[in-house]
Amino acid sequence: MGDGVIGSVPDSVPEVTLPGVVDRHVHLGLVDRALLADGRVTEVHDLGWDPREVAAWAADPPSGTRVRYAGPFHTAPRGYPTGRSWAPDAAVRHVATPREAAEAVADVVAAGGFAVKVALHAGMPLLPDDVLAALVSAARSAGVPVLVHAEGDGQAQRAIDVGADTLVHVPWTEVLPDEVITRAARMTWISTLGIHDAPGNSAGLERALDNARRFVAAGGRLVYGTDMGNGPTPVGVNEREIEFLGEAGLEGEALRRAVLGPPSAPALAAPLPLPETATDLIAWLRASRRLPRSPR
Repeated sequence: MGDGVIGSVPDSVPEVTLPGVVDRHVHLGLVDRALLADGRVTEVHDLGWDPREVAAWAADPPSGTRVRYAGPFHTAPRGYPTGRSWAPDAAVRHVATPREAAEAVADVVAAGGFAVKVALHAGMPLLPDDVLAALVSAARSAGVPVLVHAEGDGQAQRAIDVGADTLVHVPWTEVLPDEVITRAARMTWISTLGIHDAPGNSAGLERALDNARRFVAAGGRLVYGTDMGNGPTPVGVNEREIEFLGEAGLEGEALRRAVLGPPSAPALAAPLPLPETATDLIAWLRASRRLPRSPR
């Protein structure tokens, strides 16, 4: 089943109105996009796909859902996710020189991408420092953020040190030193903690939660993202992901900002108090209904 409206709310019950959910890490090519129509997730950010395909989905999105997209993964020749069965060839852009980095960023902007996605995966060939720095510099000049998939020892620190704006996963392959966490506090981290919640991966989840808690305590911005399409993730609200945000230390306004969109976003309403904890927010979302957009 999809993530649509559950029943109706009696007119006599006071309602709290809040923006809808924004999932800041999805792969729409790996899910049934139609299940997002008119649900509680009102905006998704696709972080790695064929730019022409995802631009078409953004132009004709599931009803009531805004689609933003980054376009392809930018990686070294033969770098991640080259050769992965789930990644079409056009979802991967190989970048070998600083000049190619500048051209790649210009192509993202021309294709309507809101960000530049970069892959640093230690198990495969890696972007050299000068090419990584060129991607960040070109993106900064173009006014778009750099979002990094950092996997393996030292790769999160590389992203932090080069000035990337966002890590698209809370680091899970290593426990970051406190001084690295402190330097990272200027960034945004997208949670995706739920993808580690599987038998045999408890160590990865524990490392990620430890990094997330210290990042939040240091003042870093942790936001909701599920990596929808990576394994059996639900198409819609991922309640387990919200629970993990609570475990990482988010509550109150910080939790609502992490999960929900800006005040101008499509709105939800529920006959429950303003949610303060992860448990509250899950219950509130379950009870919520979509409100019609105001006429312009």
